[in-house]
Amino acid sequence: MLRVASMSPSLMAQRYLNLSSRDVETAFAALASGSRFSKPGNDAAGFAISESLRGQVAGTRQAGRNAEGAMAMIQTAEGGLNEQNNILIRMRELAVQAASDTYSDDEREFMDTEFQQLSKEFDRIAKTTVYGKRSLLTGTGENFEFQVGAFKGPENRIQFSLDANTTSDNLDLSGLSVADDGDAEDALESIDEGLTGLGRARANFGAIQARMQHAIDHLNVQGDNLEMARSLIADADIGEQVSKLANAQIRQDAGIAVLAQANNNPRAAIRLIG
Repeated sequence: MLRVASMSPSLMAQRYLNLSSRDVETAFAALASGSRFSKPGNDAAGFAISESLRGQVAGTRQAGRNAEGAMAMIQTAEGGLNEQNNILIRMRELAVQAASDTYSDDEREFMDTEFQQLSKEFDRIAKTTVYGKRSLLTGTGENFEFQVGAFKGPENRIQFSLDANTTSDNLDLSGLSVADDGDAEDALESIDEGLTGLGRARANFGAIQARMQHAIDHLNVQGDNLEMARSLIADADIGEQVSKLANAQIRQDAGIAVLAQANNNPRAAIRLIG
């Protein structure tokens, strides 16, 4: 039976052609963007999970940068402490030398000249070792909280108290001299105590530095794993999308041919009339 008004075959062909065209568009978008979610409606639940993971990845990466910043501050303090330690060792060497009667008072005076300059430099380093505007070696007692996690809560923060004070006054190194053998012997005891105080400060900084390094390593691994998990959900499978594109294009070409044939069908009725 031939009908002119309804054009049912044409309407059906148009519907399937529209579906094929949409599949072609979706495959092209996935290939161009590299994402399955060129439109969130493609997989609403997967899109929501993917975006949540993306936020977590970004937070984890920033937490890693926070930890690296904290590490830089600690290393700045450690650099100052290391140089102070070198100075004290040289001062101790001069004190041992001056304590021996194989040297005259004039020679001890030469030694003391260097000793006094080193003492001043020791104190200057303590007072000028800063990170930004924060003095690191003067015992400010400032408390720091470093955000090293992607979420809220104490388990995502590392606390540290900046209580290292390596100034000459605090370590009882002020007023020392090696101008005579008695002063040199007294200086030895004070310098040894100062070395112990420096060692204590370096141990505290070393402990927090080791902890920060482990935090950085953990955040790097965690960030990589989260990124891989997000990728599995969100990234387009190129091979699959190419196959879908080829399939959709074949159906699209077939749909166009069928639609053209369906549109020609009513002409048969005209020929019958003629």
